[in-house]
Amino acid sequence: MESANTFMMIAIAAYMALVILIGFIYARRNDQVSDFYLGGRKLGPVVTAMSAEASDMSSWLLMGLPGVAYLSGIADAGWTAIGLAIGTYVNWLVVSRRLRRYSIVAGNAITLPEFFSNRYHDSRKLLTWISALVILIFFIPYTAAGFASCGKLFNSLFGMDYTIAMILGAVVVVVYTAIGGFLAESATDLIQGIIMSIALLAILIFGAAVVGGIGAVMQNVNSLPGYLSMILSHDAATKTAADYDLVTIISTMAWGLGYFGMPHILLRFMAIGDEKKLVFSRRIAVTWVVISLAVAVLIGVVGHAMSMNGLLPMLAGADSETIIIRMSELLSHEGVLCALIAGVVLSGILAATMSTSDSQLLVASSSVTENLLKECFGIKLPAVATMHIARAAVIVIAVIAAFIARDPDSSIFSIVSFAWAGFGAAFGPVILFALFWKRSNLYGALAGMMTGGGMVFVWKYLVRPLGGAWNIYELLPAFIAACVAIIAVSLLSKPPGREIADEYDVVAEMKEMQPTPGSNSK
Repeated sequence: MESANTFMMIAIAAYMALVILIGFIYARRNDQVSDFYLGGRKLGPVVTAMSAEASDMSSWLLMGLPGVAYLSGIADAGWTAIGLAIGTYVNWLVVSRRLRRYSIVAGNAITLPEFFSNRYHDSRKLLTWISALVILIFFIPYTAAGFASCGKLFNSLFGMDYTIAMILGAVVVVVYTAIGGFLAESATDLIQGIIMSIALLAILIFGAAVVGGIGAVMQNVNSLPGYLSMILSHDAATKTAADYDLVTIISTMAWGLGYFGMPHILLRFMAIGDEKKLVFSRRIAVTWVVISLAVAVLIGVVGHAMSMNGLLPMLAGADSETIIIRMSELLSHEGVLCALIAGVVLSGILAATMSTSDSQLLVASSSVTENLLKECFGIKLPAVATMHIARAAVIVIAVIAAFIARDPDSSIFSIVSFAWAGFGAAFGPVILFALFWKRSNLYGALAGMMTGGGMVFVWKYLVRPLGGAWNIYELLPAFIAACVAIIAVSLLSKPPGREIADEYDVVAEMKEMQPTPGSNSK
């Protein structure tokens, strides 16, 4: 047991050292704030694809989704995965190229709030204020969920104090993000995506093997009512099946709508060096997402079969999110090589956490420095001072997130689902109408952003608790409400001015933009 833990810790320590080293390597490439926050629009297609999806999936992929499948079967997790896969594809197909072009035409925006403001010529910076606050409100707890998964990982495996473990993970993320900025974060995300893939496949193969193969796994869980059905869900408490009706399916698939409003994903579209490479990036991204989501769901199923066979204890509630950790611990007892592989798997959990937390920290930091201080308050500082403030903002936001993450009993899945709904509803409709509806205006965008963000809270805490037909994931009604608000308010107010309309026409008529000078487009 002692030697297994030692080898696992060696693998984890090597991974942490690697990402910190990458931060120092890229530190010298941040000559200005635009490099720190957007990498000078020089990302290559592979890095763009993998960093977008690795930063998207977070610890939710390796802990949250398998935990849902473990508890309730494949319906809830499966329909969520299908919605996310469709959302990924449509976002890359419809939004990526148009946003990359429009963000350059609209004042060469380097943050999402800046794009909103420039797109609608918001001289009073109302969109900047609101969108920056939305980012802070939802990203800080989202980052906290990532830090919490670090704490749960080390606490479950090594008995390390949860708070100390959580802070250790946060410190590593802050170091390479604050030093290396967007380029370091994107490079580490590529590596983290690869490690996450290895982790998912390794633990799935091991789990299925010890149970006796996929056939044996399915035979075990098939005895659970509704567990393997896409139209029924399994109730772990009562050991019965519950209906999974069409409304619930649509509600669950609505997770895919969140992609249109995720700042850390949209920034990758803005940052790619050569827009012609977006097709290649899309293929990589969609393939990786589909395979990863399918494997994550299967891990939950295999984990439940292992519990039924007595190989692992039965898990309930938030503990189900540690199933991949329990499987890794069992793998580590099979010898030195397996212990190292288990360490890689656990590094994959850290990678999933860090690849999202670093992106969220940068986006939240840019909201403070670029959007609030620079644009809203009009504070002009020298480039060196601005870089120092940007790095300080990363540290301060991480401290706040770590404070929120101090509760070890918080559910990663529930925190992520709420933040996902917040961004999807507040930003998603605004992005779509900004890119594809010429008649949309500033007032419509303001109404949509506030309606979407506000409805998430209203539906989550006032409507959804009513149950029954009202038990719909808050993203769907909030997204619809935001779309209605944008259309209604835009049509009831003055149309956008000639200059705004001309910019829209320029983007709509573009055939192809030249690669950014110095971009890695090969």
